[in-house]
Amino acid sequence: MKQALLIIDAQQDLMEGNSEGQGVFEKKKIIDNINKVMEQATKENIAIVFIRDTDVANGEGPGFQIHQDISVPETAVIFDKAATNSFYGTPLLEHFKQNDIEHIVIMGCKTEHCVDTAVRTATIQGFDVTLVGDGHTTSNSKNLSAQQIIAHHNETLHGHYNVDNFSLVRNTDEALFHPIHNEYRDD
Repeated sequence: MKQALLIIDAQQDLMEGNSEGQGVFEKKKIIDNINKVMEQATKENIAIVFIRDTDVANGEGPGFQIHQDISVPETAVIFDKAATNSFYGTPLLEHFKQNDIEHIVIMGCKTEHCVDTAVRTATIQGFDVTLVGDGHTTSNSKNLSAQQIIAHHNETLHGHYNVDNFSLVRNTDEALFHPIHNEYRDD
């Protein structure tokens, strides 16, 4: 089974915060977990794809770049997007199809926006998804803390299904590139 690691919007200004918005919850932990999962992906020869949001730092300069503490492998592919959905207006879907990807492991920012949308869209497009439960983050909203938003999404996206394909939530210390979706499928 061909797989990919998709890291969404793990960008300098989005994670650190700036004059336009606060930084993300547990930034250091998320960066450490992204690096750990990328190391695992590299060892297992899994494709790594980064998505950058052009709304971050107006799509330019150091603030737009992937966070400086994330060790981006030379083999990683980077796509830019202008919408919440990583698949909209980008070559991401075609890239996955051309490479016969069947399972996507997802990490990044922000939980309730781009991460949630990517998980749901990927299942609709025919991929099984593993959301790394301790590998995505957000900032506080007016109504909920970042911690509440993350917990809510981990609960609602675990087992989220679109007929044939669905998402599971697992953590960094699990064998993420050994999918367990078939254990949950109806025979």
